[in-house]
Amino acid sequence: MFPTVARLELDELLAQLVDRAQDVMATQGRLRGLLRAHRMVTADLRLPTLLRLVVEAACDLLDARYGALGVVAPDRTLEEFVHVGIDPADVTRIGHLPTGQGVLGVLIDDPHPRRVDDIARDPNAIGFPPGHPPMHTFLGVPITVRGEVFGNLYLTEKRDGRPFTAEDEELALALAVTAGVAIDNARLFDEAQRRHQWMRASAEVTHELMTEPAEPIDLVVERARATAHADYAAMITRGDDPAAAVVEVAAGADTAGNAVPLDGSLTGRVLAEQHPVLTDDAAADACDLERGPDIGCLIALPLRASTDADRRVLLLGRAHGRQVFTAPDLDMASSFAGHVAVALELARSKSERERLVVLADRGRIARDLHDHVIQRMFAVALGIQDVAQYEKTANADRLNGFVEDIDATIKDIRRSIFELRGTAQLGRGNLRSAVEKIAADAKAGLGFAPTVTCAGPLDTVVDDTLAAHLLAVVREAVSNAARHAHATALRVSVRLENDEIVIDAEDDGVGIGDAVRSSGLTNLRERADSLGGTFRLTVPTGGGTHLRWTAPI
Repeated sequence: MFPTVARLELDELLAQLVDRAQDVMATQGRLRGLLRAHRMVTADLRLPTLLRLVVEAACDLLDARYGALGVVAPDRTLEEFVHVGIDPADVTRIGHLPTGQGVLGVLIDDPHPRRVDDIARDPNAIGFPPGHPPMHTFLGVPITVRGEVFGNLYLTEKRDGRPFTAEDEELALALAVTAGVAIDNARLFDEAQRRHQWMRASAEVTHELMTEPAEPIDLVVERARATAHADYAAMITRGDDPAAAVVEVAAGADTAGNAVPLDGSLTGRVLAEQHPVLTDDAAADACDLERGPDIGCLIALPLRASTDADRRVLLLGRAHGRQVFTAPDLDMASSFAGHVAVALELARSKSERERLVVLADRGRIARDLHDHVIQRMFAVALGIQDVAQYEKTANADRLNGFVEDIDATIKDIRRSIFELRGTAQLGRGNLRSAVEKIAADAKAGLGFAPTVTCAGPLDTVVDDTLAAHLLAVVREAVSNAARHAHATALRVSVRLENDEIVIDAEDDGVGIGDAVRSSGLTNLRERADSLGGTFRLTVPTGGGTHLRWTAPI
């Protein structure tokens, strides 16, 4: 009897040992599977690829037929849903992917592991859409990244038909931890890649702006749009209207030329605060005139580093349904905008510096012409005159003619000198050319070309305000002569005399008429009085009219 009992106990012990050995082997197999899943998850740093690897590793580890990973959006819905196991044809029939309702939504609201033996009987179930494969068992665990829920890992339908166990839950949680670390690394890698792209774009834009492209703002807008992977980009500039700005350049939508009110618009807010702004709801925070249609999220960036810091805003937008801009996106785009502002300022300074070099060179040429060329020509002319005194009459006349030609050439050179010096005055026009153009335009009305004489460095000493009055006076004097004088000759002289600008207009016409006194001359007198100058109109003894107008410099 005892041997039989002992044999039975030994059989039971052996059976228990076998069961324990099988459990150990199963556990070892699962540990090896977990290690294999860890290797799969850490094999790629590209975030889209990584998410799919996590789902595939989870299905392989827990022997699940279907798996998915839902990325939780700020509004507590699923902004991305990566799934494996479902046939592509079934996916097409199902249509829209889950957005985080029903059983899936419970895990979003309460980020703790959840196991369900039959989804259809769960009180939170809302049913499956037509064409969806049947699913019963369910296991969901959250994936956290730096203490925040990144998304949820969903597994359904164990291949052996059994429900998910507590051990399955532990393995899924362990994989979720590894997935969270890998996702964090992938996000950091992706951010580093995008930051590198922004830095490269900044360097390229700076280089191209320094080479003076034809349309620098177009270049900035297009490069920003491409780097941000945006659907819309625009540069908005504040004009003379204090209540509105204008879309200077736009890419992705036909908004160029739109007037954007500053009150209540995102542009007005950024111009006032001079801080970048990120909004996930462009329709609520921005004016329709400053962005393209169907824009969901928007970044507005002030160009703060240039002299136009309070005048320009760069907009970047993405369409509804696309991934929204994040805080790192705002930070990188802000750095790009700052670099662009500096580049625009450098390009403007470079252009001004090159212009100053050209103007300085013109000034040097003017001095050389005056100090060397004219003096030599004077000496040659005096020598010819001296020789002409000892020549016969015919030769003397020819030599004197040569002297007159040299004198005329000297006058032409002097005119060129004054034009060069006038050009060297930044921001001012060429008064001599403007006066001569007025006289040339009056030729048709007069029937002859008036004689114009300009003396002194007019463009050097006459400011813009006085220049505007001077041209108006010359135009009025020539116009009066053409309409009322019936003259055959008109001489206009503009010169500097005793720190005054003096304009003389003399014709040989019929004199002063009543129409002239009552209309055209009133403005001339008022202009002189406003500047502290004088105005006088006289009739010489031989006839005609002499107009003199003066103003202090």
